[in-house]
Amino acid sequence: MSDPFQPSNLLPDIIEIAREAGEIVMRHFAAPIHSTLKSSRIDIVTAADTETEAFIIHRLTAKFPSHHIVGEEGGGQGAPAADAPYHWYVDPIDGTVNFANKLPYFSISIALATPDRLPLLGVVYDPTRGEFFTAVKGQGARLDGQPIAVTKTEELIDSVVASGFPYDKQSNPDNNLKEWNAFVPRIRGERRLGSAALGMSYVAAGRLDGFWEKNLKPYDAMAGMLIAREAGGRVTDYAGNDFPQRQDRGRYVASNGRIHAAMLAVLQSV
Repeated sequence: MSDPFQPSNLLPDIIEIAREAGEIVMRHFAAPIHSTLKSSRIDIVTAADTETEAFIIHRLTAKFPSHHIVGEEGGGQGAPAADAPYHWYVDPIDGTVNFANKLPYFSISIALATPDRLPLLGVVYDPTRGEFFTAVKGQGARLDGQPIAVTKTEELIDSVVASGFPYDKQSNPDNNLKEWNAFVPRIRGERRLGSAALGMSYVAAGRLDGFWEKNLKPYDAMAGMLIAREAGGRVTDYAGNDFPQRQDRGRYVASNGRIHAAMLAVLQSV
């Protein structure tokens, strides 16, 4: 018997969950924001993160009790991972440092995937701009319901790319500084925006030509990865692998496809 579960049918409900979650985030954004430390002085969490994730997980578990949910703040919830036919990946605020500093560049990221991490549906919502980046596997990517596509930029020197830095950048020499410096003379512009989910979505929408970052977790990247691919882009690890099964090591490169080999060459050169 074929599986009647169709991710495309879920998209309106997930958009609505993200929209309501965005209302929680923006209520906190309008008030004084207090943060607490997680793994370091740089890695922080706010009450908005925990409240928003709890809301999203409550809605998902009520609707999909047999599914497993991986949240940034609460870990694995819902049905046991080994038994669940589908897994959800939730980042309630991707860009918490921006959020805590009142910088209006952060997002809510929700993705549906198979147990071996094949993304099927992705929603990245920027509540400050009211923008929804969405994708369903095999059906293209959209911004607020309108189809989007990656740029046609052919040369790295004509490209604008973005990246980010890991939370342990002060103590870990593998902190992306060498990669960042290697790109500077080879591109038109380099940006550090603070939300991986939006970075990949911006590649999908043609606002960036490329994006790379290391130490990303699945909840950081799953939705954005699908959105970028469905917009005609390419997403791999630093070695050019397309993330088969569970080997990703947290290193993601997203591009319009045309500059992908050149981006990989820069990353591999350092």
